[in-house]
Amino acid sequence: MRIRLIRPDEAERVAEIERVCFPPNEACAHDDMIRRVAAIPRMFTVAEDETTGKLVGFINGLATNETSFRDEFFTDPSLNEADGKQVMILGLDVLPEYRHQGIASSLMSAFLQQAKSEGRDFVLLTCHEAKIGMYEHMGFKELGLSNSVWGGVPWREMICDVRD
Repeated sequence: MRIRLIRPDEAERVAEIERVCFPPNEACAHDDMIRRVAAIPRMFTVAEDETTGKLVGFINGLATNETSFRDEFFTDPSLNEADGKQVMILGLDVLPEYRHQGIASSLMSAFLQQAKSEGRDFVLLTCHEAKIGMYEHMGFKELGLSNSVWGGVPWREMICDVRD
């Protein structure tokens, strides 16, 4: 597996991966994903199967100086603040047939390292309660119920300190 930054011509592929990985009410809309890739490509890290050249997963987010999630982050890439001290993870997607191979952990590790190297302070994410343990394994701590109600469902908010 090769972990790298996205290329502009891969926007359609990540939009398709998102459609497969999330239920319709939780998935980023196709056009929103295309706009997000175009606006903030440096905030997309992808996993590429080196044998086939196929993208099989990705992680993406946006930088901000805000300290908690809001639903507008998912639909408005103009909210990205290049010098923001926090990074909000907007999605971690791995195709079902590639899960349980460490790809999500590899994507997260690369994403956290990038945030650290860019001088960010914290990386935040939202997840369902069932995923808390997975993210704790990746270095996150639970903060409690999120302000986000994206997709009409409750989310838990988690944080990882990436400062030296």
